[in-house]
Parts: sequence; C-alpha cells; structure tokens
Amino acid sequence: MMVRRGEKSLGNPLDSLISMEYTSPIVLFMKTIITYGTFDLFHTGHVNLLKRAKALGDRLIVGVTSDAYDQSRGKLNVMQNCAERIENVRRSGLADLIVVEEEEGQKVLDVQKYGVDVFAIGSDWVGKFDYLKEYCEVVYLERTKGVSSTDLRQEKNEIVRMGIAGAGRIAGRFLYESKYVSGIDVTSVYARKEERAKEFAEIHELPEYYTDYSEFLNHVDAVYVAVPHHVHYDFVKEALMHGKHVLCEKPIFLTKREAEELFALAEEKNCILQEAIKTAFAPAFLQLVGVAKSGLIGSIRSVDATFTKLETDKTLREYDINQAGGALNELGSYPMLAIIKLLGIQEPEVSFITSKDSASGVDVFTRVNFLYKHASATANAGIGVKKEGDLCIAGTKGYIYVPAPWWKTEYFKLCFEDSRRNRKYFIKFEEDGLRYELSAFLNMIHGGGIVNHMLTPEESIFMAGIFEMFRNGENVRVLS
Repeated sequence: MMVRRGEKSLGNPLDSLISMEYTSPIVLFMKTIITYGTFDLFHTGHVNLLKRAKALGDRLIVGVTSDAYDQSRGKLNVMQNCAERIENVRRSGLADLIVVEEEEGQKVLDVQKYGVDVFAIGSDWVGKFDYLKEYCEVVYLERTKGVSSTDLRQEKNEIVRMGIAGAGRIAGRFLYESKYVSGIDVTSVYARKEERAKEFAEIHELPEYYTDYSEFLNHVDAVYVAVPHHVHYDFVKEALMHGKHVLCEKPIFLTKREAEELFALAEEKNCILQEAIKTAFAPAFLQLVGVAKSGLIGSIRSVDATFTKLETDKTLREYDINQAGGALNELGSYPMLAIIKLLGIQEPEVSFITSKDSASGVDVFTRVNFLYKHASATANAGIGVKKEGDLCIAGTKGYIYVPAPWWKTEYFKLCFEDSRRNRKYFIKFEEDGLRYELSAFLNMIHGGGIVNHMLTPEESIFMAGIFEMFRNGENVRVLS
C-alpha cells in the first residue's frame, strides 16, 4: 500500500504505524520468538529467561505444558495446575501469546503455525532442540544461577521420608519408580526376617532396615505397605496410630468394616490413607474415564473388563489361601476399578461365578457380575485361566475399546456406527506406573487433603465389601 502526504487511508489497521513522512511503500517485519516450559512456582529465573527471550525479537510466544503432558513424560513433581501456571506467565506481562503444549512433537507444528523465527530455551537443554534448526534459529539462553523450581518445592514442602513395609517383588519395583517422583526419599525397609531385610537394603542401597515394625515407624513420615493382603489391616492401623501417612497395596482391606474403620481413623489422625491401584492414577485412564462420561458414546449401558495372568508356580503367595491368595484378591481390583469409576457404587446387585484349584482351594478364575438400574458390568480375574485382557465400554451412541493390557492404558479408541467418526487416543504409560500413585499420594500429603478424587475412600470401601461377599460365599456359584 502507498500512502502520500495529505492522503487518507481507507481504514487500514496499520495506518497508525505509518509515518506520513514516508512517500514509498512500507514493509513491516515482526520477529517472532517462542519458548516453552512448565513455569511451576514462577520465580526470578523464569522472569529472567522470558526477558532474555523477548529481547531477541518483537513478539514472544510462550508454551506452557499441560498437566497431562507433564504426567506423560514423567514430570510428576509439578505443584501447580496448568491454569495456575498459565496465569503465572500472563501476570509477568512478557508474553504476547500463551499456548498450551499438549504432546510430543508439538514444537515443530507451533514453529510452523505461528511463523516463528527464533526458538529460545534454557542452556540446560543445550543440543536437545537442534532438530528445530531446520525450521528456525535455535538459541540456548543462560539460566539464572542459584534458583530453581526444585529448590522452591523443597523449601515449601519438606522431603517426605518413606519406608517400605515388606521386601517382596512389588517393593523392589516401587523403589525403582520412586526415583521419578521428587519430594520422596525412601530411607528404610521393614521385614520380619533380618536376613531378608538386610539383603533388600543392600541391594537397593537403603541406609536403614528394621525387623521391629514400631521402631521402623519411628524413623519415617510415611509407609508403603506391601505385605500380604491378609495382614494389611494390622500394618495400616499401627502406622496410622503412629501418625504416619499410608499408601497400601491393593486390595487395601478384605472387609467393609475394616475399611470403614481405618479410613475414619486416618481422618481422625489427619493422615493420608490411599489404596495403591496404579491404574486409577494413570494419565490415559483418567482421560478414558473423562471421555466415557462426557456423553460422546451416549449413556453407558455395559462395561466388561478383564485381567488374567497364568501363575504356574503353586508355591507362590497367590496360591496360599491362608494369605488371601486367589485370582479375585490378586487381580480383581483392576477390573472392578474400571466399573466403579464408570458406573459408580450406587448399590448394584453383585454375584460371582468362580473356578477353584482343587489342591489349594483358591479361585483360579472369577467373574463378578454387577447389575445396576440402567447398566450391567462384568469383572474377570484369573491366575489359572487365560482370557484377553481388554476393556470395552458400551454406550447408546458408540463404544470405547481398550486393548490388552488395558490396566496400563496407553491407547484407546472411540467407535461409532459411522466409522468415519472413529477416534484414537494415545498417552504414554511410563514403565511400571507406580510413580503415578506415589505422585498423587505425595500431593495429598502436601495439600493437606484427605480425599483423592482419582480413588476415593468410598470406592475403596465398596471394593472391600465385594471381597468380603466373595469370601463369605454370598451369591457365589462354584463351577465343577
């Protein structure tokens, strides 16, 4: 556009930027910078980084990671939610545009979408984003020394000293997963036999081990209970009486009365008591529940969930009836979790069909049937019978299918009568997944709350009642 002295433009929005002294065409160039971060507990280092990025051009775009993306990449110590972190950036006044980073690979798309000239990031990422040089200039900015979000988290919340009660298979996996959650320091292990406790401590380089449970409790802030199912009640109760937070393996209790009593005791002692069903806290499962209940597949009319594994070694705890072994106790929590998160706990009719091992007496396959007012569901668990470990949620408009192993949900799809409407969802499930339950547990401790919406005390109490019904033989049909 040409503008000469004395002429009027015809409403072009750039008029105010054009000096009337110019008598030749004007070319306006705006240099766009983009940077990304979590921006948790916004501090001076963040401000300085944004200032340095902004100084590189005319327009600064800031990408803030979503909660789901942080979870999917194993960043589990974020203390503020996405909305709070976006507000942190907005209030700085340094961002011209804020976008949400939701998935791996988005940076390339954003650079192209927004016509970015410079990608800027902290110097602790040197070399990591060189692949973007194909699309724009990449600049690694010096970070502010002596300040970090990690330090601020530690100042705000003391490190939680955690001990493991039990030295079995799951305890070792838990210890490995704990290294991915900031704010937890696993310091000790308890086991009845000194040789086992000492061996576990040496293998995992723990500074302390105990064979006296009370003494063990005096040296920790929180306990991960990973002992056999039938002694959960005793271990959890003693820990709560000592004022310790408790994360207890599933099934947390085997009777409704025990569950009601100890969740009430936890509230009385101002302690966190959480059942450790890892799937309940996994990012993809949380999204799955949200999508299923959003109405996209209509009203849910049926849920079918299965978890089986073949255990051929009958010397294992799973085949010991005196240690509450059996398929339902061992694996039933997972399929029942899917059902109650989708259909609720509003007093469904419950019945069982089971097959038992003739030698040990434990159930090797059990189907739990739930009949609600407007829906039905089946939960299948097996240690001696193999079945496809999938999950199907049927609705009045379509269905959701999650392939095996659905309890480690990474992928699910929505299916409709018109297949052109089908959709697929992908969210990473990190390794064994125990980090998700531990992260939620830690957040509850620091937040001072008692209820975790991902798995509530009422839901754990309901499941404990199901285990009790089965053991008492209520509505149980045994196959010959």
